[in-house]
Amino acid sequence: MSKMNTENHIREILKQIPSVDELLHQFDSFNRLLPYNLFKSTIQQELKQFRKSVRDNVEYDDINKHISNAILYKLEILAKPNLHNVINGTGIILHTGLGRAPISQNIIDKAVVSVTHFSNLELDLFSGKRGERNTHIEQLVNSLTGSESAIVVNNNAAAVLLMLNSLAEGKEVIISRGQQVEIGGSFRIPDVILKSGCIPIEVGATNKTHLKDYANAVTPNTGAILVAHTSNFKVMGFTKEVDLSELSDLARKKRIPLLVDLGSGAITDFQKFGLPYEDTVDYYIKQGVHLVSFSGDKLLGGPQAGIICGKKSLVKKLHQNALYRALRTDKLTISILEQTLRTYISSTDITDDNLTFKLFDRGQKELEEMGNKIINNITSKVKSMHKIKLIKTQVEAGSGSLPLEKFPSIALEFESQLKPTQISKTFRNAKYPILGYIQNKQFRIDLKAIPSESIVNLVKTINSSI
Repeated sequence: MSKMNTENHIREILKQIPSVDELLHQFDSFNRLLPYNLFKSTIQQELKQFRKSVRDNVEYDDINKHISNAILYKLEILAKPNLHNVINGTGIILHTGLGRAPISQNIIDKAVVSVTHFSNLELDLFSGKRGERNTHIEQLVNSLTGSESAIVVNNNAAAVLLMLNSLAEGKEVIISRGQQVEIGGSFRIPDVILKSGCIPIEVGATNKTHLKDYANAVTPNTGAILVAHTSNFKVMGFTKEVDLSELSDLARKKRIPLLVDLGSGAITDFQKFGLPYEDTVDYYIKQGVHLVSFSGDKLLGGPQAGIICGKKSLVKKLHQNALYRALRTDKLTISILEQTLRTYISSTDITDDNLTFKLFDRGQKELEEMGNKIINNITSKVKSMHKIKLIKTQVEAGSGSLPLEKFPSIALEFESQLKPTQISKTFRNAKYPILGYIQNKQFRIDLKAIPSESIVNLVKTINSSI
């Protein structure tokens, strides 16, 4: 075909393309499912792509059908929520990519009821006067940690930033070289210190820091001593850290606030439940630390939040800082956090509503029973295709919590006729998405982080995988 004939052919095809208005009318059912501008621009973008393909000499048997199918496919994807439930088959309970601490349905329901329509977020119902949002959680935090006062911001990095900026802006902050950790997402403690308007002063060596290193670094311009809990890693072997009580004595003598970035933030003794030991928040308070910050969505089992507790006079300074308003949490976070804190009845009694702790507390025997129940509900055809069996595994807590600890678990292993990557993709894109992992060239779904309520949907997804 000559160049002129080709151009005429292209023009004829382009004339057959339906108009934007025609397509808006055709797919009118999506008009209430999407913002109108997104609805319209999606159609326009698909038409643009189609015109380009025509000019690239791509041939189509049925132009209208091709365009309609392409637009329908895109609109159906956009009409579905981007954020939805995922079955966590990685075995990692505090999985950052999957939202860290899982929240139980019961806690979510209670929290939502508390903030539906309007709530007394900043209103004292007894007096009728202006209230403070932190009052909804302060007594609970104080009772569980032994602190005098508490304040909540949107995450622990914000908590560290607020502590330093409020108490040591323009001054020096002393920190051990061995604690210059990267929190995650490339956030590093030295960067947070600098952003807070403070001057970091490194003391000691990477593996050893002595009390004299801190003492010798104190100057008239010292604003605080910061201890950053190395929750993401452990330095082993020839090491030394200064005992907190000694550091507390030094801070008190020098009239310098001692601040601890605890990171994970356990508020109960895990050993009492047969789990690995982790220093609790109240331990640091008893050692004389002035302020402790920790995450709400790690070992606590709550929503993303940064909790700061300790001396009332210092917490008051944090509250008066204009930066606090930019970092404070919203009503739903406060409500979920309150309900999470209420799951801690005593040091040996945590209710099942705390899903994070419930998952940590499940042993290998219980998981094996759960695994057998799942396999018994998988069709024989799927079993034959995938050759699913139970295996014993070891998993991590996740999110930098308890970094040296391994938890015994059980996993479903697929010795399938399909490639592990293919199974993985199929499960990720299912109606009830499952995120597993590949090890020893086999696909696995670990059961440690899967609540029993998810078994039905897990089985449905597996049974529909072929």
